[in-house]
Amino acid sequence: MRTPLLAGNWKMYKTTGEARELIEALLHGLGDVSDREVLVCPPFTALQTVGALLAGTPVKLGAQDAYTETQGAYTGAISPLMLRDLGCTYVIAGHSERRAIFGEDDALINRKVRAALAHGLLPIMCVGETKPQRDAGQAETIVVAQVRAGLAGMTPEQIGQIVIAYEPVWAIGTGDTATPDDAQAMHATIRRTLAELAGTDVAATVRIQYGGSVKPDNVDELMAQPDIDGALVGGASLKADSFLRIVHFH
Repeated sequence: MRTPLLAGNWKMYKTTGEARELIEALLHGLGDVSDREVLVCPPFTALQTVGALLAGTPVKLGAQDAYTETQGAYTGAISPLMLRDLGCTYVIAGHSERRAIFGEDDALINRKVRAALAHGLLPIMCVGETKPQRDAGQAETIVVAQVRAGLAGMTPEQIGQIVIAYEPVWAIGTGDTATPDDAQAMHATIRRTLAELAGTDVAATVRIQYGGSVKPDNVDELMAQPDIDGALVGGASLKADSFLRIVHFH
């Protein structure tokens, strides 16, 4: 049985004061989450504040990105070692915004995933197609290629520690969501690809999240799909009431 992972990606939102308010509201309404895992990924500037508030709670702390090196002359970069020092247990790698806006390719994302694993962080590796790619019938080809390249050269044991997040780029922040059937079909394709790379036993344990305009009114239907193991939530994670409804999907 795969434990669902509900993760809030705050992106470039929330000052430290705003982050404190949101976390306090989340914790106040959290209730019993013993059968699921809850994660928040604030901006770097709020990690220390949020980490202190989450200490001793069931909610995990993650970061939105990390560089490939441990330390060095890399102005503006944050290393996995620094994230571990702040209490992070997860880190997002290869989010579509990192790919599209910052020009990150599969090879760099592969290195980032490896660096995260080397420092005991659990990577959430994002994959997903754009609207033109989907319209051209290339969605499955694109996503499988991203999975294969992102995990290239890794052992089954390493792959077993990674979370995959399927995020159709055309659905992120647009209000459009893949239908539950479409999302399930792609998640099943990803799991078959994982089986080819790491064996069916490992593939059966890897959590594959859905991301792309997940909201309180669509989360239940998405989470009911057999190969959807949680959600990577953007905008709806910035308000306590909407994120709590997603966390407590039925």
